[in-house]
Parts: sequence; structure tokens; C-alpha cells
Amino acid sequence: MSRPAVVKALWGTAVLILVAGCSSGGTEDRSGTAPPTSSPPSASAPSSASSPASSPASSSVPAGGRATVSGTLTEGLKSPWGLAELPGGDLLVSSRDERTITRVDGRTGAKTSLGEVPGVVPGGEGGLMGLAVRDGWVYAYLTAESDNRIVRMRYGGGDGDRLGAPQPVLTGIPKGVVHNGGRIAFGPDRMLYAGTGETGRTGLAQDRESLGGKILRMTPEGRPAPGNPFAGSVVYSYGHRNVQGIAWDTEGRLWAAEFGQNTWDELNLVEAGKNYGWPEAEGQAGREGFVDPVAQWRTSEASPSGIAYAKGAIWMAGLRGERLWRVPLSGAEQSGNPEAFLTEEYGRLRTVLAGGGGRLWLVTSETDTRGTPGPGDDRILRLEVN
Repeated sequence: MSRPAVVKALWGTAVLILVAGCSSGGTEDRSGTAPPTSSPPSASAPSSASSPASSPASSSVPAGGRATVSGTLTEGLKSPWGLAELPGGDLLVSSRDERTITRVDGRTGAKTSLGEVPGVVPGGEGGLMGLAVRDGWVYAYLTAESDNRIVRMRYGGGDGDRLGAPQPVLTGIPKGVVHNGGRIAFGPDRMLYAGTGETGRTGLAQDRESLGGKILRMTPEGRPAPGNPFAGSVVYSYGHRNVQGIAWDTEGRLWAAEFGQNTWDELNLVEAGKNYGWPEAEGQAGREGFVDPVAQWRTSEASPSGIAYAKGAIWMAGLRGERLWRVPLSGAEQSGNPEAFLTEEYGRLRTVLAGGGGRLWLVTSETDTRGTPGPGDDRILRLEVN
């Protein structure tokens, strides 16, 4: 896999092709589970949410359809995972394996280490993962000795400030070698949401008493949020395999990216109390009682990680797929076929974050033991969407 030594400006609709995963990452996040008990849709007879490989993108570029790399903000990051924006535009980035959080100047890319987060136990797909910022606190989703958990740390945000001691927000999320979830974000309702995985134990996804294989919704202090569908519970939706990206559109709807097993990766529109099928269904199965994804991809094209909403579309970073997907939306449905950008240009893509003015921040993921690191890896790219 080769990548440019200098940043290229790319735009337009990419030709969608099936590619094999890198030799070190061809089984991205798909081990440790049994096959689904229902047969996924056939690629030769795709449904309305078919794989992009069987539904080529239009040759025209609709409004909001161009993604142009305008520069590299910073490089030399090790196993970067979570990304959050501070008031004023600087960024915080977590290192999954190094257990550290780094502040990155949003204009110059200068890096300032804020130190290690105590209690993080990296291993497999676990470690220091998602980040969120709210009201002088930095929230982190991390793997500890006995569980996955969410903590928060005081941070003033000024030069010379350091993170305070971590305070537990929510503990007891199941941990495993694989499928630890890890994405957190504050929604427009000011509640904290978290995407979790079923750790390879498929039954956890359908068990509403377990926090594994779920999307969780809680107050900033970790209590069940008002209006949650199951009384006294932080569980918001269930039947998920490994939620890796969450974002909201301008109408306040929640979207989530999810790893499938061997056939379909998913983009879901998430509603309170709904069952998203795993392990009984993978992809668009049309099964009563389960919610089908809005869009799906062959696993070699995606391994969807972080997502963001900008300019009328969901933007989804792909790990094994090594590309950035754009899914145009109209209401709760696609308004056009998904389009791919940056295919194999920067390797594995872990996190995408919406900034101001249509800007996207995009984090690569070549140093997480499954990539093929090159000079400068890993990096944060600056993209302009218009």
C-alpha cells in the first residue's frame, strides 16, 4: 500500500471498487463470533440499501459532495483513536495503546502532551478510546482491568493545564479482546451517548440487562437519562455487534456505524428502544422486530469507524476499506448512492470529526498493529467540504 509523500487535493465521485484488506488487517474486528443465524441478502440481488459495489455512484457531484484535503494538521501520532474539539478550535486526540491524551493546536498542529490516563489497560482492540468535551470536563471511554468504562477529568484548557484525576462516570461495560465499542459523544439533548460492543459474546447484544452491544444514553454524571426507553437503565438501543461511530444530523436524529461480521457493515438510524438485530440478523435482513440499516457495505469496503455529519451527508471513516464514505441523506433515508473518497490514499481511517464551516478532521490509523505505517503516520488531515 502506497500513500503520497505530500497531501493531494481530491474531489469528485470515486469509482467504487472491491478491494482486499491489508495483509495485517484483513480480518478487522471480525473474530470471536459465530455466524449470524439468518442469511444476509445476496449481493446479486441487493435491496434498496445495497452494497455500493452493486450500486455505482452517480457521475454527477451534488451540492455538498466534494471533499478536498487541504492539508495535514499534524503527524507522528501513535495509535490515535478518539478526537474532540475544544472551545477555540484546538483538538484533543487519544492514543489507544500509549494511554495518553495530546492537545493539538487547531491552526499550527503543534502538539502538547497532557499525560497518561491512569487505569487504562490496553490490549487487543481495547485501550484509551473515545473522547468528548463538555463544561470543563474531558470524558474518555477506556478499557480498565475488569471492564470498559467512561471516566471524566477536569481540564481548564489553557496553556500548561493538565488533566485532573479520572472520576468514574459509568462502569461495568463488558470488555474483551475484540468488539469493545468505544465511541462517545454529547447529543443535542446534552446527554452523553456511548457505543459499545458485545466483546465476541453474541448473546450480550440481545440481553437488555447487559451494557454490551448497545448504544447507551446517560446524564453527564452517568445516570439513566430522562426519557430512556427502559426504566432505570442507560440502554437506549440494543442488538448491536460493535458500534464504532455516532453522530447527529441537523434534525437531531442519531446515526451509528457498526461492524458486521463477514458480509455487511452498517449505517443505522437509531431510535429509542429499537432492536438492531445482532446476532439474529446482519445487514438488511427484512426480519420482523429488527431495524434494517439505511446503508450497508461489503466488509472489504468499510470496517466503519468514526462518523460525522456535514453538508447534508454522513461521512464515515473506513479501516479495512481505507476510504472515506459519503452517504447523502434526505430525511431518514439516502438521497443518493454512497460515494468513496481517498481510497487507499492514506491507509486505514479511524475517526472523522465535523468542525466549523464545513470542515472535517480525519484521523488515520496505520500504527494500531493492523496497518502498514509509513513516514509521518499517523496524522490528522484537514478536509474542506463544499
